[in-house]
Amino acid sequence: MSTPALTGPAPAGLRFHPLRDSATMLRRNLTRMLRYPSMTVTIVGMPVVFLLLFVYVLGGTLGAGLGGTVGAAGGRAAYANYVAPAIILMTVTATVQGTAISIAMDMTEGIITRFRTMHIARVSVLTGHVLGSMIQTMISLAIVIGVALLVGFRPTAGPGAWLATAGFLMAVTFALVWLCVALGQVSKSVETASNLPMPLVLLPFLGSGFVPTDSMPAGLRWFAEYQPFTPIIETLRGLLMDKPIGNNAWIALAWCAVIALGGYLWSKRLFDRES
Repeated sequence: MSTPALTGPAPAGLRFHPLRDSATMLRRNLTRMLRYPSMTVTIVGMPVVFLLLFVYVLGGTLGAGLGGTVGAAGGRAAYANYVAPAIILMTVTATVQGTAISIAMDMTEGIITRFRTMHIARVSVLTGHVLGSMIQTMISLAIVIGVALLVGFRPTAGPGAWLATAGFLMAVTFALVWLCVALGQVSKSVETASNLPMPLVLLPFLGSGFVPTDSMPAGLRWFAEYQPFTPIIETLRGLLMDKPIGNNAWIALAWCAVIALGGYLWSKRLFDRES
């Protein structure tokens, strides 16, 4: 015998438990991550491939050409220090792209509809995805940073700067993952969800991630300097290499706040509209 769906006001005596329900949804997403490790391998693999490509194939030439920017000696080792922050950011964008795909899978397979018939806090369904993605991102970042160290990345940050870097990366991840939660909900298929966040992966190329903006043509330089990923990359570079950050940190955090709030409100509206 099927159980009737719980709709409308909650029955007397029943109470929502957002924290408990969110923990349950988080456990579900972590379990799925363990059962399907191929997605995590794919997410980590792309930044690693880009890292190896730019350090070993292009690093010697780009490092020599940017000697005055990335270090007096220039060369592959100096370019590894320059490009690592961009690769770290690409790791974040690749991981949150996987969140959009997971959301779309839940939407198309009908599990979200089933969750809506259950007596659970609505917010827990999306919160579980957000928290699971943040944990997956931290694991991916640890792997990519470890590979970067093996190929010549030599950060000069002290313990305080590393803690600041970790907190800053969590803020960036939190903002981008909420945006991708919305993109996953608005997608009509899993294929669409895999393509919509693609600009997030490409934007570091159109910023200061791989070459200084000074070397770009005027129009592209203007875009590169004012798009959100450039201050994020410059903040990471300053923290990791113990260099002045200037106003980049505040600009980056302002962008994170705007993206997080916009993504959350958009996600909530989409989820409530489907209820």
